[in-house]
Parts: sequence; C-alpha cells; structure tokens
Amino acid sequence: MKAFKIRSVCALLALSAAVHAAPVLDAAPRTAVVSAFGPEETLLLSQAADKREYRVNGVRFTTAQLEGQPVLLFMSGVSMSNAAMNAQLALDRFNVSRIVFSGIAGGVDDRLRIGDVAVPRRWGNYAEAIYARETAPGRYAPPPYADPAARPNYGMIHPRDVKLATADGGSETRFWFDVDPELLRLAKGLPADTLRGCDAAQRCLPAPPRIVAGGNGLSGPIFMDNAGYRDYLAKTYQAQVVDMETAAVAQVAHANRVPFIAFRSLSDLAGGSEHANEMDTFMQIAADNAANTVRGLLRSLNH
Repeated sequence: MKAFKIRSVCALLALSAAVHAAPVLDAAPRTAVVSAFGPEETLLLSQAADKREYRVNGVRFTTAQLEGQPVLLFMSGVSMSNAAMNAQLALDRFNVSRIVFSGIAGGVDDRLRIGDVAVPRRWGNYAEAIYARETAPGRYAPPPYADPAARPNYGMIHPRDVKLATADGGSETRFWFDVDPELLRLAKGLPADTLRGCDAAQRCLPAPPRIVAGGNGLSGPIFMDNAGYRDYLAKTYQAQVVDMETAAVAQVAHANRVPFIAFRSLSDLAGGSEHANEMDTFMQIAADNAANTVRGLLRSLNH
C-alpha cells in the first residue's frame, strides 16, 4: 500500500508539472531575429510576410517569413537583464534553431567608422566586476578571493569572469562566448552593397559603410560614452564594439546549445569622438544597416 501511495503521489506531481508547463506556441523551427528596441526592429518587421503575433509576459513575439526563412522576431529590451530574460523566454515558448541579433553599438576600435556593421567572433560581459575598496588615494584592494591573474583594473573596477552551470550538473567559469563558426563564415561572405550611407533627411556618412567580421564584442548594462574607459576596453579586450545586450544573449545561447551570431552597426563611437555623442543622429542608419546585413545572412541560409 505504501509503495502504491508513493507511485500515486509521483504520478500526480508529474501530471501537475505537465499541466503547469508553459506551452510551445509555435512548433515550426525558426531563426530568432532579436532587436534591442523599436527603431532596430522597424525595417525587419516591414519586410516580413505571413506575420502572426503572440504576447508572452507583455513581450511581443512575431512569427513570419523573412528572406525565404521562417523567423521569430522580437525585442530583447534594453540592457542585460531584459535581454537574458526575453531570450530564454523565446527558447522556452518557440522552436528556435538559431539566434541572430540585429542592432546598434558604440565603436571601440578606431579602425571602425559610424555605419559599419561589426560581426564579432565572440562576446563578453565587461561589467562583471568587483568594485574594490580604496585603501589610499588612487589605490584599490580587491578581496583576497579575487583572481590575481584577472585582467587589469580600471581604478576601483576589477573585471571578473562569469560562472555558470553546465548541463552535466557542474559549472564553468569563462569570459568569452563564441558565435557559431558556420554563421560567422557566412557573415564573412556577405556583400556591403545593401548598406545605407544616408538617411531620409539626407544626413550622410563620411565614407561608405562596411561589414567587418571577426574580433571581440563587449556588453554591459551601461550606456558607454567615456573616452578613457573606451580606451581601456580597447587595450584590455582588443574590442571592436560595445553594447548593452549581446553578451547576455550569447550566454543564454551557449547555455542552451543554440547557434548564435550578432550584427551590430556603429551608431556612435562610445565617447571616442571630439564632439557630442552621435547616436541620435545616426541611429536609424546604423539600425537599418544591421537589419539589412541580417537579411543578407537569412538569404545565404537558402543556398
């Protein structure tokens, strides 16, 4: 009798879990195309066909056809927590075969220009850090458990790697999350002739924009517009671009073993220009250039 009761309780628990599990809303395998916020998503939605909207926790997800590919379009929301939360939500409620991020970024590498589309081969969270105690003016002492071999500090800011669980029940500590090598290979072959040099108001870039694949991308929950810290990121991480979401989505993709890549077009120089930040001027050109490059990648998946 006791064994029967135990089996009955286990069966009820399993049934309860099944009843309360979030249903998959669309079973078709799709490429998730993620944008951080509205202006980045506008062109992609306007070019999509066979659209159907879903709302999950207030987030709009749109299934559609784009460049001959079944896609799932949604916004990550600005900043790392929103991006991680909504990327995982998409994976839980849809059949996502790969994740492609489209958006704007600040340029860190002086060889890149506003309007260029950067496609880094790996992404890291530069804001994972210890804010160390100041022991004397200008001198900072991290706690004894901090890794002495970590990257150089920037004043009180001592960067750290991210610790995350693994599928086998263990854990790993890492800084970089690589993009999918096959998607990166396709990105390297994309032409730049779809990139825009001017917007509707005829504000134009000083030089034709390019697609630059490879190198390092950085993310953190910070709008970066500081020349000194930009220089530190360039020297410490050999970074090309910085944004507020991509590394979080790269980590979610890594944890779920889903292929991932990101296309980030420069809207500004993250504090590297002599005048005021340029994002408001060139945001739409940059957003459209990233979106058009994503469309090129989707077309290449058909071949």
